[in-house]
Amino acid sequence: MAKSYTQSGMFWKNLLKRSWLIVVTTVLVVLIMPHDPGVSFVYELNHPWHYDQLIAETEIPIYKSEEVLKQERDSLLQGFEPYYSVSVTVRERALKKFNEEFRDGIHGLSRSYSAYVAKRIRMAYDMGIINADVAQSAADDSTRSIRLVSGNTATSVPVHRFMTPLTAYEWLFHDPAMQKQRQALQQCNLNEFLEPNILLDKDRTEMEMNDLLSSIPTASGIIQVGEEIINRGVVVDEKAYAAITSYIREYQKQKATHAEILTTYGGQALFVFIVIALFTLYLLLYRSDYFEKTSSYVMLYTIIIILTGIVSLVMRHRFFSVYVIPLCMAPMFVRVFLDSRTAFITHAVVVMLSALAVQKQFDFIAIELAGGLAAIYTLRELSHRSQVFTAALTVVTTEFLVFVSLQLIEAKGVADINLGLFPHFVANAVLLLLAYPLMFVVEKAFGFVSAVTLFELSDTNKAVLRHLSEVAPGTFQHSIMVSNLASAIASRIGARALLVRVGGLYHDIGKMRHPVFYTENQASINPHTRISEQESAQVIISHVTEGLRLADKEGLPGVIQDFIRTHHGNGLVSYFYVQYKNKHPDEEVDETIFRYPGPNPFTREQAILMMADSVEAASRSLKEYTEESIAGLVDKIIDSQVQNGFFHDCPITFRDIQTAKDVLIERLKAIYHTRIAYPELHAPKEDED
Repeated sequence: MAKSYTQSGMFWKNLLKRSWLIVVTTVLVVLIMPHDPGVSFVYELNHPWHYDQLIAETEIPIYKSEEVLKQERDSLLQGFEPYYSVSVTVRERALKKFNEEFRDGIHGLSRSYSAYVAKRIRMAYDMGIINADVAQSAADDSTRSIRLVSGNTATSVPVHRFMTPLTAYEWLFHDPAMQKQRQALQQCNLNEFLEPNILLDKDRTEMEMNDLLSSIPTASGIIQVGEEIINRGVVVDEKAYAAITSYIREYQKQKATHAEILTTYGGQALFVFIVIALFTLYLLLYRSDYFEKTSSYVMLYTIIIILTGIVSLVMRHRFFSVYVIPLCMAPMFVRVFLDSRTAFITHAVVVMLSALAVQKQFDFIAIELAGGLAAIYTLRELSHRSQVFTAALTVVTTEFLVFVSLQLIEAKGVADINLGLFPHFVANAVLLLLAYPLMFVVEKAFGFVSAVTLFELSDTNKAVLRHLSEVAPGTFQHSIMVSNLASAIASRIGARALLVRVGGLYHDIGKMRHPVFYTENQASINPHTRISEQESAQVIISHVTEGLRLADKEGLPGVIQDFIRTHHGNGLVSYFYVQYKNKHPDEEVDETIFRYPGPNPFTREQAILMMADSVEAASRSLKEYTEESIAGLVDKIIDSQVQNGFFHDCPITFRDIQTAKDVLIERLKAIYHTRIAYPELHAPKEDED
């Protein structure tokens, strides 16, 4: 009973310790969510009304839709005449420029001829020159007119009565006197002195246009107080759709009080707090190990905040459909880097929080949860790029089929199914393909290692492993043997086999510094005979620190460096320790000189590697390879590791250890099996006769 109280107290203490995560996540999610107060109905044209009877509480105008208002505005503006005025300044500026340029007359013509040309230019301006674009827009409509302002009056004038700069230029040469001198006059570039002088009066045009548009009524009728708008089960036709939309619009306009806004914030905050608190409770109860590594829980809460924020942003500004957003990236990332159950729980939290911001919440939750399950099932272990493509295709197919099934439930017939969102699901699939490059970003940001990275590291052509095979071939072969043995054990007990395999390949890379000091690389010379036991021990121990230095230089992930750090734990370099002890029986030996720096293994995978490494190395010293000798060696080494407390800090069970023994015995028997002696062929005896 006392133990139960202690465990309960520790649980609530841990929950209180993580409460800041709940509070911070709740605040951030609520701040980025839309906070539109008032009623919220999900309804569609030509679909049944799923709510109770809707009665008008006040007099409500039936507002016209934006499409109807746009049609009425366009129809009204078709007959609208913009306001223009005659610019005297343009004419005088053009004539002044002409007179200055041809002050001495036009080359080849009399001095008085330039005055005649100036007169014709003045006449063109008096007739009116308008912008070519305006004239072109009226080309197909001979009735198109403008309002020409003169003083306090505005007269309607057809656009075709005015000339453009081009037609004004041609008009100049309609005069016979100028036509005769056309070749000479063309050298004068007369078109430079012709520009529009009938100019748009922008301010007055906009004022008159706004007055005209304001005359369009925004409502097409009135819903009286107490009048029924729609009842449950009735199909929403165009009239009912307009009435419901008007009801919501008027309700929000009249009742969006300060108190309601606070209520909306409060309700959202309470809901988000409950969901995040339940998520935190799940982690504390079932995956408390994630809180021991900051990157794990930070990634989970960051995914929740970012994806919920994206949904809220899209719904607030209506950029595109919510089904374009690849929410199933959340379970894909969590499944690859953590585990399946946490992946689904995280996805469920994201979907529940996002549902606060979307319409048709039931449809959204059903579609996204189905997609999340499909993502988890198809991406159990990411090892090839093609798996991301398969996962994206499976997720989107599942989501679209669920969407169609929900449409069938509500539709009266197959013809009523709305497939307009299909392109949005296709866009979702395309965006899900970004999960592959984004996984690299997540790895670097949070310090995870994916299966893809492990596969890349397991390539023995990598620079470090290739160099190991050249400098220390014995160690390289030993590493391959250890990685195979360790991965076989991991597969049998349900640990991460690929991780152990890669850890086994790199655990002894530090031996490249002094390869000849290790028996697997020695031919006939043993350099330990020339130095003391303390020096020999330090050389052997240095392969751990040297391995860590090299791993850091090569940028190996921390989880791989942990295998280098722990594969000997805090154990003794027993050979030289015992040798020194035997030579100095009366001396008190300082064990720290002969002890590895550690630490001891703290994961099952590291414990597996320690067992495989020690057994494989020791198996080379057996004089004969029988089932009894191999089993005795395995039991002796692993039992010694257990007795020395090497596995106290890792979650490995006695059952796992026994399974590891069985696997090692099986594999070593297969490796060192005794071959039968082949009979020799004797020569036939010669016939004495």
